Amino acid sequence: EVQLQASGGGLVQPGGSLSLSCASATPGFNFDDYDIGWFRQAPGKEREGVACFNEAGVTTYVAASVKGRFTVSRDSAKNAVFLQMNSLKYEDSAVYYCATIAHPTYCRANYIHSLGQGTLVTVSS
Repeated sequence: EVQLQASGGGLVQPGGSLSLSCASATPGFNFDDYDIGWFRQAPGKEREGVACFNEAGVTTYVAASVKGRFTVSRDSAKNAVFLQMNSLKYEDSAVYYCATIAHPTYCRANYIHSLGQGTLVTVSS
């Protein structure tokens, strides 16, 4: 099973920025071979898709709530993917996860193949 680990979370003030990273400890795993998604889950809420991209590295979905503020990227040399979050809002507070997904068009929790360990983002003044 693929092991993914998100990192980079923390406490940030509204309007601030954070950059999350996702790496894999699974031997032979290469992000270039997978459709990848970033998801988040706030307390008491369902897990939701934030942004997804396909094997070619093309972004296929960005949630309306984060459009214009969040950007996904991939670094093949580092074998890692990133979620750049700008202009953070209180409602962005959640545990953020990276995952391999079944289809990049459907950036939904029920299309997750392998879900990584999450990282907590807290937006607070």
